[in-house]
This record gives sequence, structure tokens and C-alpha cells, in this order.
Amino acid sequence: MKIVLIGATGTLGRAIDAQLSASHQIIPVGRSRGQHQVDITSQASVEALFKAIGRVDAIVSATGSMHFGPLTEMTAEQFNIGLQDKLLGQVRLALVGQHYLEDGGSITLTSGIVANEPIRYGANATAVNSAVEGFARGAAIELPRGLRINVVSPTVVTESMDVYAPYFPGFEPAPAARVALAYQRSVEGPQTGQVYRVW
Repeated sequence: MKIVLIGATGTLGRAIDAQLSASHQIIPVGRSRGQHQVDITSQASVEALFKAIGRVDAIVSATGSMHFGPLTEMTAEQFNIGLQDKLLGQVRLALVGQHYLEDGGSITLTSGIVANEPIRYGANATAVNSAVEGFARGAAIELPRGLRINVVSPTVVTESMDVYAPYFPGFEPAPAARVALAYQRSVEGPQTGQVYRVW
């Protein structure tokens, strides 16, 4: 398969690349690095990306920024960071990318454990990740041509615990390589409208 991997230069993206590249052609995309670059908050940038790449068999998104901070100090502008980036950015990838997928192709988006298990300072993340999952469930029943869409919801990854451990007390991390298996399941399996939880 020809797979476009957005967020390929990140911790999770590198693990997904390692898992899938043995059997598939990976087109790595980063925000500022990689074979191609894209700003998922920009419609023009996403459209230019897919025009440059052409038709693919799968789209995998392992990217998206959110705002973390105390609810009592949060502004609407800060909350909007997650809406515009991780939520609408991934929705944009799906809306544009569907037209570049071969019949039977797939889209895999990324949410996170805080959709189900809220953490302190993570109201934006809980809202955004929940919305990503809702979008995929709704989109799954409308996609034509045998196209599929799923979401991977990872816990905090082991490789990032040095940064995120204070926000996830008592959470069991998962190695990025284990999380990457869920992306393989989404790309190579038959299911659609699923949330693959790795936690």
C-alpha cells in the first residue's frame, strides 16, 4: 500500500513508520520536516499536500496540538487551539484526503485516553479527543467506495513520560511500538468507525 503518514517525525509517527514500512510504501509528512510538509490548520496547505502526493491507499494522522492549562485561567482563544489544530486539522485531512483515496482505502486519526479519562488541566484535550472520535463514527456511515475511517486512542506513551508524567499520575504508559500496532490494525484490517484504545 501507498500510505501518507502525517506526523511522521514525532515519537508516535516514527513508531508507526517502523511498523508499517516493512510491508508498505510510506510517504512521511511533518509540520516542518519530512519528505513533505503540511500545516493541518490551513486548507490550502492540506490541499497542496494531496495534490503533490496524488492517490494513496491510506491516510494516517498522528498529529495535532491542544492547549493544556487550568480551567480557571483558560480563555476561549486558548481553547480554540485544540479545535483548530487537532480537531479541525484532522477533520480537514479526512475531508480533503477522502478524494485522493483508492477504492477500499482507509483514514486513521488519533485521539487519546483523556477522551475517556480526563486529567487535570486537560479540558481542551478531553473535548477535542472526544470530538475526533465522534467525527469518525459519523463519517464511517457515509464514506463511499468501501472507504474506511478509524481512530487510535493511545494512553501516554512510555517515550514521553519524562515530559508528561506529572499530568498522568497512576496511568500506565504504553511503548510507542505497541501503540503503532493499532495503526496497523486500522490500515490493514476490515473495520470502520472504530476507536482502537491502547490502554
